[in-house]
Amino acid sequence: MANQRLRALLRWTKWADWAIAAVGFTIIIFVLTFFFDSSSTDGAASSVNLPASDLVDLTLLHNAEDRGALCLDGSLPGYHFQKGFGSGSNNWLLHIEGGGWCNTIESCSTRKTTALGSSNFMERQVSFSGILSSDPSQNPDFFSWNKVKIRYCDGASFAGRPESEFKNGTNLFFRGQLIWEALMDELLSVGMSNAKQAFLTGCSAGGLAAVIHCDDFRERLPQHATVKCLADASFFLDDTTMDNIKRSMVPHFQCLFPREFIKNIRTPVFIVNPAYDFWQIRNILVPDVSDPQGYWQTCRLNIHSCNPNQLEILKDPVAPYPFGFMGLTHLCSDCLGFRNSLLNALSEFQQKNEAGMFVNSCYIHCQTWMAETWHSPSSPRINSKTIAESVGDWYFNRGAVKLIDCPYPCNPTCYNMDFTRH
Repeated sequence: MANQRLRALLRWTKWADWAIAAVGFTIIIFVLTFFFDSSSTDGAASSVNLPASDLVDLTLLHNAEDRGALCLDGSLPGYHFQKGFGSGSNNWLLHIEGGGWCNTIESCSTRKTTALGSSNFMERQVSFSGILSSDPSQNPDFFSWNKVKIRYCDGASFAGRPESEFKNGTNLFFRGQLIWEALMDELLSVGMSNAKQAFLTGCSAGGLAAVIHCDDFRERLPQHATVKCLADASFFLDDTTMDNIKRSMVPHFQCLFPREFIKNIRTPVFIVNPAYDFWQIRNILVPDVSDPQGYWQTCRLNIHSCNPNQLEILKDPVAPYPFGFMGLTHLCSDCLGFRNSLLNALSEFQQKNEAGMFVNSCYIHCQTWMAETWHSPSSPRINSKTIAESVGDWYFNRGAVKLIDCPYPCNPTCYNMDFTRH
C-alpha cells in the first residue's frame, strides 16, 4: 500500500507556472497550480482496490444550486462523510483536499474537466487514511471522530466570489466562498452544531483554505467547543522577485501570503511543513525555465542526488551566493536558502503561545493524509514523535509542540520523494 500511494504522488509532474489568479475576494492572490492525471491531489490512494468498508461515499451538497454554490463548471460541490462513534460521536475533523489553483481562463477551463473543477469527474467513493483513518493504530487521537473530506472544485481555496467571474461569456464559476458557507450550514445541520471538539485541516491549497477560513470555522461552532486548525504543506513563501507575478499583483498582495495573514488569526493553528518541500523547490526555487543547462535536473528529481553545493543553497541564506549562481538564470531570490527562508518566515508565528509546528527535513509535500507519513512504524519522526503524535499532543494540550528538524540529511526517518522512478 505504501508503495502504491507514494507512486501515486509521482504523478504530480505537470506543473503550471507560479502565477496570480483574478479570483477570490475580487483581488488577485498567489497561485500554486499544477495538473496531473489523477483526479485529486491527496486522494491518490482512492485508485487502489480496497474493501468496501474502507471506502466513503460522495455526497453532493444539498441546496447548493439554489445558493449559487457551484464548482468551476457549474456542477454541485461534494464531500465524503464518515460518522463518528463512541467517544468521538460529538467531535468533528474536516480535511480539505489540495490541488493548486487555476490562474487563466485557459487553465480554469481545463481544470473544470477534472475532479478539481467538477463533481462530474469525482470518484464516487474514496478511502480515508492518515488523519481521516478510523483505525486507531493509524490515527490514535482522531480515529473515532466524525470525519469529512471536502472536495476542492472551485480553483481558489474556497475564496472565490461571483463578482470575480469573467463577464465575457466565459462559463466559469468562481464560487468558493459560497461553497464554504453552504457546506458549513449543511454540516451544522447534520450534527456539527453540537460539536465538543472540532479540527479544520487541509493539504497544500486545501491547507491554505483551512487557514483562510479558520476563524470563521471557530465562530460557527458552539462557544464551549475546542476548535483548532491545521495547514499541511501550505506555508508558501512570498517570492516578490518573479516578474510574471509582479505584473499581476495588486497593492498589499503580501497580506495574502500565509506569513502575513496568519498573524491575525485568533484560532490556534498547527503548521506541518517539510523544510525541503518538493513542490516549492521544483516550481519556485528551481523551475525548469531557470536551469537551461540542466545543472539541477538530477537534484530536482531526487534530493539524494544533490551535490554539497546544491544542498547548501537549499539550506542556507542567499547572501553568499550571487544571482545566477550554479547555472541558474532566473531565481526566486527569497527562496534561495529555502529551509532558512521558511524558518525565518515562521519565526513570528512560532512565538505565539498556542501555535504548533512540525517542520521536518524531508523532500516531500503533504504528509497528513497518508498513514505512511502520518503515523506508522516507518513514519517520519522528530524527537521520536510522529506527526500524528505531535499534532495530538498539541491539540489536546498534552504539551507544547514546536518541532524543527535538523538540516537534511540528518533525519533517517524521512520519506523523500524520488521522481527518477516515474
